[in-house]
Amino acid sequence: MTINGPLLDYLKTRRSVGGGFLKDPGPAPDELEQILTIGMRVPDHGKFAPWRLIVIEGEARTEIGNRLAQIAKQKRPELDEAGMDIERRQFLPAPLTIGVIYSPKPHPKAPELEQLLSAGVVAFNLCNAAFALGFGASWVTRWFAFDPAAQEMLGARAGERFVGFVHIGTPTMVPEDRDRPKLEDIVSNWQPPA
Repeated sequence: MTINGPLLDYLKTRRSVGGGFLKDPGPAPDELEQILTIGMRVPDHGKFAPWRLIVIEGEARTEIGNRLAQIAKQKRPELDEAGMDIERRQFLPAPLTIGVIYSPKPHPKAPELEQLLSAGVVAFNLCNAAFALGFGASWVTRWFAFDPAAQEMLGARAGERFVGFVHIGTPTMVPEDRDRPKLEDIVSNWQPPA
């Protein structure tokens, strides 16, 4: 294989764009199909596809926000109108969000941890595909990824859970790079135990 310089440059500078900095236009149907297709090109030991994807766009974003606000109010009765409005806007302004659901397929060949990691890589690959098409993207979880009532409302079935939500749209800013760990702080060579 030859060195792919543009890909190396991209990987060295890749940066998420927060959902608050994503606007219309979002991906067109053919672009969304590419993003979804690329997103699923991940390691998948056993070819179980232990994940499902839910596309949230258009008016569904507002409807989901209203339902999230109601669930949040039931969980936290002290939530005021400003807090309710924050919940209503969870899927705004990004024009499109893809919910990534971990859907394990119990099998001795592929431990559930492997399957969970595969689902996580789908979320990251969706981000990479969006960036490759000129969009910005951000992979987030937030409280509703872990709340059973919210998960069910968002489309998770029994035994499933969300690994995150990938917001995609046209970026309104160029994100600055952030500090990264120093290699000497996180990398070591294996040594035999004493």
